[in-house]
Amino acid sequence: MGAQGLLSGVPRRLWHQNLSFLRDRRLHRVLDLAGHELRFGLPRPGDGVLVWGCSPTAWRGEILARRHGLPLVRVEDAFLRSVHPGRARGEPPLGLIFDPLGIHFNSRNPSLLEHTLQNGLQDSNILDRAAPLIARITYHGLSKYNNFDPDLPVPDPGFILVADQTRGDASILHSGASAATFRRMLTAALTENPDARIVIRTHPETAAGLRRGHFGSADAGGRVTLLTAPVSPHRLLAAASAVYTVSSQLGFEAILHGHRPRVFGQPFYAGWGLTQDEAPLPRRTRRLTAEQLFAGAMIVAPLWYDPCRDRLCPLEEALDQLEAEVRAFREDRRGHVATGMRLWKRGRIQAIFGGHKAVRFRSDPQAADRLAQMTGRSLLVWAGKEPRDFRPTAACLRVEDGFLRSRGLGANLVPPLSLVTDDRGIYYDPTRPSRLEELIKAPLPPGGRYRAERLLARLRAEGLSKYNLAAPPLPPLPAGHRILVPGQVEDDASILLGAGVVRTNLGLLKAARQANPGAILIYKPHPDVVAGLRPGALAEADLRNLADMVLPVADPIALLAQVHEVWTMTSLLGFEALLRGVPVTCLGTPFYAGWGLTRDLGRVPDRRGRTDLATLAHAALIAYPRYWDPVSRRPCPPEVVLDRLAAGAIPLPGRLHRLLARLQGRFASLAPLWR
Repeated sequence: MGAQGLLSGVPRRLWHQNLSFLRDRRLHRVLDLAGHELRFGLPRPGDGVLVWGCSPTAWRGEILARRHGLPLVRVEDAFLRSVHPGRARGEPPLGLIFDPLGIHFNSRNPSLLEHTLQNGLQDSNILDRAAPLIARITYHGLSKYNNFDPDLPVPDPGFILVADQTRGDASILHSGASAATFRRMLTAALTENPDARIVIRTHPETAAGLRRGHFGSADAGGRVTLLTAPVSPHRLLAAASAVYTVSSQLGFEAILHGHRPRVFGQPFYAGWGLTQDEAPLPRRTRRLTAEQLFAGAMIVAPLWYDPCRDRLCPLEEALDQLEAEVRAFREDRRGHVATGMRLWKRGRIQAIFGGHKAVRFRSDPQAADRLAQMTGRSLLVWAGKEPRDFRPTAACLRVEDGFLRSRGLGANLVPPLSLVTDDRGIYYDPTRPSRLEELIKAPLPPGGRYRAERLLARLRAEGLSKYNLAAPPLPPLPAGHRILVPGQVEDDASILLGAGVVRTNLGLLKAARQANPGAILIYKPHPDVVAGLRPGALAEADLRNLADMVLPVADPIALLAQVHEVWTMTSLLGFEALLRGVPVTCLGTPFYAGWGLTRDLGRVPDRRGRTDLATLAHAALIAYPRYWDPVSRRPCPPEVVLDRLAAGAIPLPGRLHRLLARLQGRFASLAPLWR
């Protein structure tokens, strides 16, 4: 039973006397989606009362519920919350825990979570989800707050980790502990580990100056170190030899890392045989596995919310969203300086990469590099606009459109829903390594195969591609062995850098015809060429002599369902064919060639090896691009972009943008004016 089902006995209308609830749109929306209504004022018979945990204002609701004999429901943040603490930026939580019995951090009375851990978790389907989700969370280093720096070093392995918490936190008082408990904990850590290094981890809110902790610089010295740097808690736990805590969530995460933490309070994760308890709770008699504890606390107890699709969701989808937001923070937190970006692209560049610190634009690459170096930012360079002799001194990321881009052409100034960044090269340049190659060669992350296969199934079912252009139904195709030959833009960087001996659309058609004299060749020109925006058009005579059919405005995905193979130089249509099980012959070296999935007639770099389709798809569609949702205007996972592309609810460019696109193509010599 999920959290939504566990709330089935809670009254539909919940009343509160907390002014902050009036402004809490996330709380109202989650309750609304769960079938409840939150109101301010005095309740009526049959209603309930909602309070925030055991906050200083909770007493008002407690008295009201007791006086009128009404059910009292408490709400708290779930254990995966957001990038920043709520106190830091007012960032709303991804999940909430509603409890009509108590609250999980108050050990004086049983909570709904405790009841679930003591008596529930009989559903094998829920338990089967736990281990992969634990692996995924620890692999990606996700925690309640995620504004730490994953690149910061941790102390040398073998230390004893002591978790500090903020003074006055409700989870301490209601866990049967006090400030004196922290002193006892540190003394125990020193006494029980006389030869070990002790590392006290400062709470993130204390390190940010938001709330005081229990330990400070006076406690450091000798073999005791105070760690205030925003280090990844998962990296700390992986390096620690033991963990001491009062009631910190770090103790729960320690269990997920295989520790048996020493616990001095009575948090929700204590008393189940997974901890060394200084203050045992006799009523907790069940012995749990780490997977059962996780299932109760992370899968069953919370209501998870998808802010892009505005719906309640399972933990898996909440992780999709949190990973996207955490990635954006980690990659953008120091800021960027962008160069080589045309004017119409800058709004989307700012939206995707400027969520934590505004992107600064410079027309001159050298000036951009100097500014980036001076300010500690990274440099964003549009890959096709990088000067050949450019040698940046700042960290440089090359930017290009992603492989699920839009409903419409970039040449028509339709902004992208995805962009890739590459710190090594760029995917279409086989003359040097790229970050995409590294991702293809790397092992899949936990849950990666399942996620890639689901994404592929959805992509196939919806018939989605890079541009998703509207097209008329296909005409009847000739019988026989049908080969699709996709035309390309002949001055495209993927041709200039990745084509082999054959470098033109005419040469491609001739090669396909020569190798397949009896086949039905179906030629599909590139949309940008058909629109008159880019070079690559063929003469009518050549088309009549070489192609059996020319389909300038056909839906490429519909075509792939009716052809037997694809011949291409470096077209992305070859990748889309692979995703749909259509054999592909490559005359050049696109990013998807050389992995044992295509027939390669071009030269393939020796550094490429063999992989499978799920790994290629995960690298190209999940790990490599950054996605942005134009509806919620926030980072999002690829699954959300699939929804937007399938529904078509994406703002289209206006007439001015279309006019600019025409002028841009016609007056290419004026290109510097756009940068």
